[in-house]
Amino acid sequence: MDASEAVALLMSPLGRIDPYPTYERLRAHGPVVQTAAGFFVVTGYTEADTVLRNARLAFEVMDDELRDDVFPHWQDSPAMKSIARSMIRANPPNHGRMRRLAAGAFTPRRIAALREVVTAQADELADEMIRAGRDGAPVDFMGSFAYPLPVAVICALLGVPAADWARFRGWASDLTAVLEPEITPQELTVADAGASELRDYFTELIAQRRRAPADDLTTALVQTHDADGDRLSGEELLANLVLLLVAGFETTTNLLGNGLVVLLAHPDSATALRGQPELAPGYVDELLRYDSPVQLTTRTVRESVLLAGVELPAGSWVLVLLGAANRDPERFTDPTRFDPGRAQSPPLSFGAGAHYCLGAGLARLEAQVAFPLLLRRLPELALAGEPTRRNRLTLRGYETLPVTVSAIAADHGTPAGVARGTP
Repeated sequence: MDASEAVALLMSPLGRIDPYPTYERLRAHGPVVQTAAGFFVVTGYTEADTVLRNARLAFEVMDDELRDDVFPHWQDSPAMKSIARSMIRANPPNHGRMRRLAAGAFTPRRIAALREVVTAQADELADEMIRAGRDGAPVDFMGSFAYPLPVAVICALLGVPAADWARFRGWASDLTAVLEPEITPQELTVADAGASELRDYFTELIAQRRRAPADDLTTALVQTHDADGDRLSGEELLANLVLLLVAGFETTTNLLGNGLVVLLAHPDSATALRGQPELAPGYVDELLRYDSPVQLTTRTVRESVLLAGVELPAGSWVLVLLGAANRDPERFTDPTRFDPGRAQSPPLSFGAGAHYCLGAGLARLEAQVAFPLLLRRLPELALAGEPTRRNRLTLRGYETLPVTVSAIAADHGTPAGVARGTP
C-alpha cells in the first residue's frame, strides 16, 4: 500500500475507527512522506515535534490567504469562522496576543487549586453512577461521567450557569467536524448549525457580563475587548469563548473514555492504580500516548525546509499525525504495549511549542483525579457491551460507553449516598 492509498484508508470510516494499523503502513514509507495530492504526512516523533516547535522558522497554521484558496466561502461558515478567528488558528504575533489574555486562568497554581473542586465533582458523579446502576442496569460512562466532569469545570471558569451545561455536548460535537482533514457539505451544514447555537449563546452571555460583571474568564475577556479592541476584537472575543468551552471539555471527555477502556483491558494495571493513586500522573501520560484523544493537527510551510531528508516546498500542507508519533518505535520501546511505568518522552497529544494546549494541565488534573477515584469507588466497574466510537479522526473518542458498576461505595462498604471519608 503506497502512502496515498494509506491516507485514503485513514480518512475512511474504517480507518478513522482504528487508525493505528494505517499509521504503521504510512510509517513504512518513512517518518515524512509526500502523497499524490501533494501534501506531506508526518508519522515520526522527532519530525512531528520539530514541525510543532518550529513556528517562527518554517511552519505555521493556515492563514487567511491560504484559507481563501482552499475554502473560498469560509467566512460564510459560522463553524469555520469561529475556528479561524480563535487563537488555535492564529500565527504570531496574533496568537501570543490572544493566548496571553486567557492564560492567567490556566496557570499551574490556579489549576492545582481546583483539585478539591474536581474531586468533589467526580465523587458526586460516581454517586450518581452507583444509583443509576444499582439494579445492574448499564450506565453510559460518557454521558454520566466523562462529559459532565470536564464541562462543569470549564463552565465554572467561564461563568456559564450550571443549568446550561447539558446543552453544549451536541453543539460542540457538531462544530468540531471542521477540525477533520476532510468534511462533506452535509457535515459542514451540521457543524455550522452547532457553531451558530454556540455563538448565539455566548453573544447573550457577553451582553449579560456587560450588564453584570462577575469573577470569571468571560467577564475578564469582555472587559479587555471593551477597554481596547485592538487587544481583542469582537470576533476574536466570540471565537475564543467558543474555543475555550469546546476545547475545555472535548479533549478531556475523550481522554476519560479512551483511558477507561484501556484500564479495564489491563486489570493488573488498574489494580495497581487503585491501590497507589500517587501513580496517576504516569498513568495519565501513558494513556495520552497509547490512545491520544487528539490524533492529528496541520501546518503549512512558510518557506522551503528539509525535514528527515525530504524537501517541503513553501506553501505545502503538512498533516502531523500525533497518534502515530506517540507510537514511534524510534522513540518508544514496544510502543503498542500499554506500560504506565515506562520512562518516556512526553506524548505529543497536547501538541508542542507555541500552540501547546492551553488547558493541558487542567485536562491532566481531571484525569489524575478521576481514574483512581473511579477504580476505588467502583471496584466492579466493567464494560457492559460494545462501546460506540465517534466517526472522527482528529478528536478520537467514544459516543457511548456502556458500563456496569458496583452498588456499594468501596471505601467504607456503605451504600452510595451515605457519608464517606474525605476522598
